[in-house]
Amino acid sequence: MHTLEALARDASALANGETVLSAPETEVARQMQICNACRYCEGFCAVFPAMTRRLEFGKADIHFLANLCHNCGACLHACQYAPPHEFAVNVPQAMAQVRGQTYVDYAWPPALGGLYQRQGLTLSLALAAGLALFLVLAVVLNGQGLGALWSAPGGSFYDLFPHNLLVGLFAPVFLFATLALALGVRRFWRDLTPATSGAPLSAPATAEAADAVLRLKYLDGGHGEGCHNEDDAYTLSRRRFHHLTFYGFILCFAATSVATLYHYLLGQPAPYDLPSLPKLLGAVGGVSLALGTAGLWRLNLRRHPLLGDAAQKPMDRGFIALLFLTATSGLVLWLARGTPALALTLCLHLGAVMALFATLPYGKFGHGIFRTAALLRHAVEKRLPNPVGLGAD
Repeated sequence: MHTLEALARDASALANGETVLSAPETEVARQMQICNACRYCEGFCAVFPAMTRRLEFGKADIHFLANLCHNCGACLHACQYAPPHEFAVNVPQAMAQVRGQTYVDYAWPPALGGLYQRQGLTLSLALAAGLALFLVLAVVLNGQGLGALWSAPGGSFYDLFPHNLLVGLFAPVFLFATLALALGVRRFWRDLTPATSGAPLSAPATAEAADAVLRLKYLDGGHGEGCHNEDDAYTLSRRRFHHLTFYGFILCFAATSVATLYHYLLGQPAPYDLPSLPKLLGAVGGVSLALGTAGLWRLNLRRHPLLGDAAQKPMDRGFIALLFLTATSGLVLWLARGTPALALTLCLHLGAVMALFATLPYGKFGHGIFRTAALLRHAVEKRLPNPVGLGAD
């Protein structure tokens, strides 16, 4: 009966030119109606103040709220209507399911949107291994035999792979990933803007959103004591490991960018040694990224099933695994310079980096981009009068 009613509503909506909500979106809309009547969690995070500005929840509103949610779990543990109550309100899980849908809906090109969703871990590791094997074969063929894989070159990576060859391999992959992410977030922004007042960005709103992003403000549970993970206990572990991962990634990217400037502007090709800036940034960033991803992997394995979408775990773990492999192989590569292990270690590291870039637009990396856009729109919207006169920001 419910299925027939849903089909009838969808047919009516299509006939009237309205947007049909998916099952996860419909569930978020249902739960937000209940939460809007309760308001107990209003001070927990950005989701609930934004919710109070709405009486109805369209597709863009739901995508906006889902990407504001940081999945901290505080609202689930505080909710009097959480399972096994008949209302079955589980905001973190419902929002996580919609976020997973946004990664597919806004992917570019669309055909690749669902590629990474179900077998993310397997695909990530297989892609990294396949690319590393390709590079190993290149070394063997270029060095005239397997002995080329276990010899001690002069210490420069370019003895194995010329600089222009590496640029030719990595630049297209990096540029494609950047383009795909940019096109996806542009569509997301276009959908969110009219749903969040349509007002333009301002300097104060941008500063507030940047502060929320850089401090991971909404991973404190709304009270500063932290999130929930496997039980009712508060913990700041998720916030700390996310910080280590985020800033480790930024430092590693900065190391590569500075090394590029050294190469082209200063005429100083790699490799670099301490205390050079590329090496300092890379070493600190690599250690931070390895520690952060190891911690996130442990938390992911122990996370309570009600606090997320089980279908996304392979994708989450695939992204974490590639980040960890990139960081640790980079650190090992530094130690392997001038040793017979250089060639194999370099192939593994380059394979991991290329696999990471290739999957960035279609996995968990996108949540940071979409969440930043949602936080920007929230900071703009909250500075305007409440159009429905409900709640207070």
